[in-house]
Amino acid sequence: MATFVNECEIPFPVEDVFGWHTRPGALERLLPPWEDVRVISREGGIADGGVVRIRAKRGPISAVMKVRHTAFEEGRFFCDEQVSGPLQSWVHNHEFEPAGSGATLLRDRIEWEPPGGAAGQIFARGVIEAELGRFFPFRARRIAQDLARHAAWQGPPLTVAVTGASGFVGSALCHFLTTGGHEVRRVVRRKPDREKGEIAWYPMERRIERARLEGVDAVVHLAGESLTGERWTPAKKRAIWRSRVEGTRLLVEALSSLRQPPRVLVSSSAVGFYGNRGAERLREESRPGKGFLADLCREWEAEAAGARRAGIRVVLLRTGLVLSPAGGALGTMLLPFKMGIGGRLGTGRQYVSWIDHDDFVGLVFHAITTPSLRGPVNATAPHPVPNATFTTILGRVLKRPTLLPVPSLAVKGMFGEMGRILLLEGARVLPEAASRSGFHFDFEGLEDSLAYQLGHTGPAVRQR
Repeated sequence: MATFVNECEIPFPVEDVFGWHTRPGALERLLPPWEDVRVISREGGIADGGVVRIRAKRGPISAVMKVRHTAFEEGRFFCDEQVSGPLQSWVHNHEFEPAGSGATLLRDRIEWEPPGGAAGQIFARGVIEAELGRFFPFRARRIAQDLARHAAWQGPPLTVAVTGASGFVGSALCHFLTTGGHEVRRVVRRKPDREKGEIAWYPMERRIERARLEGVDAVVHLAGESLTGERWTPAKKRAIWRSRVEGTRLLVEALSSLRQPPRVLVSSSAVGFYGNRGAERLREESRPGKGFLADLCREWEAEAAGARRAGIRVVLLRTGLVLSPAGGALGTMLLPFKMGIGGRLGTGRQYVSWIDHDDFVGLVFHAITTPSLRGPVNATAPHPVPNATFTTILGRVLKRPTLLPVPSLAVKGMFGEMGRILLLEGARVLPEAASRSGFHFDFEGLEDSLAYQLGHTGPAVRQR
């Protein structure tokens, strides 16, 4: 049987670190974004008897691991054991000890046995140990960052309604909020789960359960037809426009009609507002651009801004490229880069205004909890880079060459208008409003963000 022991120091008291682990969403926040791993069912919490089923996929191979919590002592430790799954055995002890002034020593002791007997010991053990070595530095950093963001809010727990809650950004936001002790009401376009407090809305049919929005403190609006994935045919552009403009209009009308409207609406927009602007430094007061995407963002924001008439503070997040291998553009482009056939697009001089996935989640929370923040806010990191620089850094993090550029004609031929606007055009967008309001970016540099999100940060904790 193999043993893996990992120790890290989290700069928060034991009660905070342990409490974070006991709340809904903690496990989801700890799953590595570079792997296709998700929680598929849960019964109970982390106390003795709780059961979790996790599905992991890699290529065509899929496995489900059923884990049961078998020991628990408040503020000190908890344990989970594999009941069934791909390993011969797995026992994971989580231990919490005070460390110095207001810090916690978090120790993970894992005893496991690979499948396949002697052959598994030879071939699987090294792979599993390498993955554990990638995972724990990521986990330590995310716990510390999340706790720091939660600690910045000194008010009571909030009730937050979220549209687009099933997306790769919205789901992460929901799990972040629940680990902070806040209540989340997911606004969904299907039959709602009442036990989970879900709210139904059907934006294309102009129907929403208004009464269930009564009394929420904040609304985060992230829903909308995807801009990527297919060519922008006239039908696709109509669907994009309706989902964003008309969907936002319906939401704002519902919020404005409430007896007790939310204090704040944080509504997603995009850096496409600025159009194709070369190397011009763009701030929130910069003029809008031209074209379909710029026109869409302008109308989209105008609909959200209508909530001000009901006394609701409105924050318009002009979002850049959100970096996470769990979805979005980075998730799409990873395969060719891992194969060593990635490269710059077109000239490579177009700017990529990006933001780390964790920083974006943190910025949404900052927008909810900062009364002085209102109007347009560029949701981008402080240092956007040209596309050629982006691809070079991604290749370096993955340890792959980036020598095969994709000509502009090929991009236009494959993706049409969508490819031209989203891939070949760019804008150098700076987060002046966020910085001015006191928001702290954990990831100012692109390489730091990509290494963290892809599990290539190297050992940051003691292992044995």
